[in-house]
Amino acid sequence: MVDMMMDWDQMMNWWGFPFVGFWMVGLWLFFVIIAFLIYKDAKQRGMNELLWFILVILPWIGILFLILYLILRQEKQPDISIQKNAQHIIGERYAKGEITKEEYKQKKKDLKNQ
Repeated sequence: MVDMMMDWDQMMNWWGFPFVGFWMVGLWLFFVIIAFLIYKDAKQRGMNELLWFILVILPWIGILFLILYLILRQEKQPDISIQKNAQHIIGERYAKGEITKEEYKQKKKDLKNQ
C-alpha cells in the first residue's frame, strides 16, 4: 500500500505527468499568438502596439488587458498613401484637362471627407 502511495506521489510531479509541460507550452503559445495579433491591430489603429503586446502576453492577466484593449481600441486610420495617390491622380487628370476646375475641387473635397 505504501508503494502505491509513493507511486501516486511520483505521478503527480513534473516527470510523472509530462503532458502538463505540453499544456504549459500550448498556453504560452496561445498568449504569444493573441499578443501578436493585438500588436498588428494596434499598429493599424495608431495605438501604442508594443505596450499592448507586453500587457496581453502576460499569462492570465493578459486576458483582462485583452478585454480592456477590445473596449478601448480606436477606429482604424485610413491608409494615407492611398488617399495621397488618389489626390495625385485627380491632380494629373485636372492638369491634362480631363476634368474641370469645379470637378477637381469637388473630388478633392470628397477625398478629404473620407
